[in-house]
Amino acid sequence: MTTGPAPTGNDPILEIRDATLIRGGTRVLDRLSLTVRRGEHTAILGPNGAGKTSLIRMLMLEDRPLAALETAPSLLLFGRDRWDLLELRRHLGVVSGDVEADFGRWTSRGRVSGLDAAMSGLLGSEGIFAHQEVTDAMRAAAWHALERVQASHLAVKLLTQMSAGERRRVLIARALVTRPDALLLDEPTTGLDFVARHRFMEAVRRLAQAETTVILVTHHVEEVIPEISRVILLKDGRVAFDGPAAAALTAPRLSDVFGGAIAVERAGDYYYVRVS
Repeated sequence: MTTGPAPTGNDPILEIRDATLIRGGTRVLDRLSLTVRRGEHTAILGPNGAGKTSLIRMLMLEDRPLAALETAPSLLLFGRDRWDLLELRRHLGVVSGDVEADFGRWTSRGRVSGLDAAMSGLLGSEGIFAHQEVTDAMRAAAWHALERVQASHLAVKLLTQMSAGERRRVLIARALVTRPDALLLDEPTTGLDFVARHRFMEAVRRLAQAETTVILVTHHVEEVIPEISRVILLKDGRVAFDGPAAAALTAPRLSDVFGGAIAVERAGDYYYVRVS
């Protein structure tokens, strides 16, 4: 097992080298290679079927790339190829549809407050259970995480009483409670109305400005916040382009990747698209 400390400076957070992933007999990632370093806010864009979900599953260690004999590991997270999942979550916070769905299954059976939901990130559970020991330090960490996303007013509110946008912010607090080196967001605004989406992405901006490395996986160009300087375009399980946002978010590149005639407009530091 490769061991090592959490990244410092601009050390790599994730390194993918010629990773091939096959699910259900389909090659969903095809010799994919990319590296994201600490402080390098990155967006990974692509249409449905481009390999985004497979990439997330691989980064969460739910799926493993094909192992090649006598070669270096295809996936390294913080310089290591093997992790205890709870330990990994202390370095890489994750907010995804799967995490929210898991929470939904548990919270439907009991009363989970915003504070308990945030605190459960320290325990690797969905909520707090009677057999788990909770300390004042853990409560303080959960309060601080909620404050970081301006959600301290949700501490005593039950998840079942929250709007979708409120729940999403609490789940970011849960991902932040361990003070991770990076935050991985998978289609984070799905199901949110435009007001909730704006508030959510403003919270992400503040985190990026506070030096939490943001890795955003999405198919919405308008979610590429100004703090994101690097955009990776995925197509058919491969990197179609990797470079500055201004070079990636052009009509020719997006039209090729998404398979349609796309026009790109820019308003200030944000990009918007329309199908022409």
